[in-house]
Amino acid sequence: MKINFDYLNSISKISEETFEELQSISKLKRIPAGTQIIKLDEMTSKIYMLVYGVIRCYISTESGKEFNKSFYLPTSFVGSLTALREKKPSFFTFETLTDCKVYEVDYYELMKLCESNLVLKGLHNNILGMLYTQYEKRLVELISMDATKRYLELRKENPNIDELISQYHIASFLGITAVQLSRIRKKIGVINIC
Repeated sequence: MKINFDYLNSISKISEETFEELQSISKLKRIPAGTQIIKLDEMTSKIYMLVYGVIRCYISTESGKEFNKSFYLPTSFVGSLTALREKKPSFFTFETLTDCKVYEVDYYELMKLCESNLVLKGLHNNILGMLYTQYEKRLVELISMDATKRYLELRKENPNIDELISQYHIASFLGITAVQLSRIRKKIGVINIC
């Protein structure tokens, strides 16, 4: 638990009492690989702090084609924020790619705590700011970089990404086919592991 306290404290200074309040509404869960923790069109009330493993967020077309929006690695905050804030069904599916360990929190209980605890509200706002910055960076990558540069950026942020996530999922995240990713990897000298 000390690691979690230190991590949250690095985002926003919180007291041990505030951390204990947060713990009181959190459940540590182990989730097997291949589990959809939030399903498409599902009403959800949960958010997660990923402690171990890999989760992906994706959308599916009517024909069944999947497009990965994001990957979550430890320590990430995972949830369908728009669905939670607007109390609408999720546009996305969130699925564990590996066995995962998460802290599950009821979003609406967290919001109630934020009303009475300004320190917790500050932590929440700082986390939202981090998420916004990540999404903005992803958008800039998508509109300004070619697939090779996006792949290199992904590897820079997550050096062992090729061992964690299948080539198919990485290609989908980059907006290319697995064959195109294979060519990029060959061109830049990455040894195929998958």
